Amino acid sequence: MKTQRWVISGAALGCLTGLALLGGAVKGAAPASPETLSFKNEIQAGISRGLLWLKNNQHTNGYWSSPELPALTAMALLCFKGEPTGLYTKSEPEFLRRGYDFLLGQAKPDGGIYHQGYVTYNTALSMMALLAAEKPAYEPVIRKARRFLVGLQVDFGETNKADHVMDGGVGYGSKYKHSDMGNTLYALEALYYSRHLVADQPAENDLNYAAAIQFLQNCQNLPEINQQDWVSNDPQDRGGFVYYPGHSMAGGVTNPATGRVALRSYGSISYGGMLSYLYAQLRKDDHRVKAVFDWLQKHWTLEENPGMGPEGMFFYYHTMAKALTVAEVKELALADGRKVAWQKALAMKLLNLQSRDGSWANENNRWMEKDPVLVTAYAVLALEMIHRNY
Repeated sequence: MKTQRWVISGAALGCLTGLALLGGAVKGAAPASPETLSFKNEIQAGISRGLLWLKNNQHTNGYWSSPELPALTAMALLCFKGEPTGLYTKSEPEFLRRGYDFLLGQAKPDGGIYHQGYVTYNTALSMMALLAAEKPAYEPVIRKARRFLVGLQVDFGETNKADHVMDGGVGYGSKYKHSDMGNTLYALEALYYSRHLVADQPAENDLNYAAAIQFLQNCQNLPEINQQDWVSNDPQDRGGFVYYPGHSMAGGVTNPATGRVALRSYGSISYGGMLSYLYAQLRKDDHRVKAVFDWLQKHWTLEENPGMGPEGMFFYYHTMAKALTVAEVKELALADGRKVAWQKALAMKLLNLQSRDGSWANENNRWMEKDPVLVTAYAVLALEMIHRNY
């Protein structure tokens, strides 16, 4: 499938430092104003404090938070590799080497990079961290992990036929009987940024992207392309996403007359849906991408994860930063006619939420967001994207 120029120019960006991919600085841009430089310095200070906290909270054998979730170690490593000044790409200190040694030690004969469970999540994020290291020695591990992820794409019913609403997506692993938006997003991301490693290989060895896009459609509240019974006709849901066909973390609304349940769209997974479409290389002007972007603009807020309140708030911030950066969006047009420079607004929100010790954590523990390693990584990575493109 041909790469669209508006996503990211050049396959090499797929493994730039810290996956600076999520927005390399614009070459030839006008010199930054004193106000811009001042604000970027504030962001840099927040990033540096977050990185110091992460450095001080690494376990002695290399992992962060839990040895059973190598994805958390991978996210911490991505934070250091994405540090805007390139401090951790010019040289690799011993604590980062220990982190990478831990990740490599989690690689399994099947190609996955995991301890026991959550094989998609752990493998995909570990691949991203290994790509960010830009070490040829890691390429065999990355290639094998890539084949593993491709093999996780769901195909129920007749092979190579889209005869099931879950077909084309990716789930937690073989024992789970459904795909979901979270795992599909992580898989698409890792495959997108590692695609330069298989550019000379036959297409049949890669993901079935048409099937992946069909799965994404099957999770979108867009009646003209998705005729499942749960799809909402409420304009407040139009264009947004649910977690997987027939299930929304935000619940649904029951029609008292018919008993029909219409599922609600919600913020974090709608940003995930937009980003997944981009990684599947749909154009920004595709009607499916435009529909979810319209929903996100109408429901813009930094006070909650729309539809979920405080649950998954930092994943919402993180995925927002990724999606809007990859789509090269600088300004959002809100439902009331106002426009918002989302980068400054989000950066200020994150800096104001940073703890005195440099970490971040959510008071609500849904999706592990009381874990300061996970949430600090979400915040630092978002700030690094903003700093790089502000």
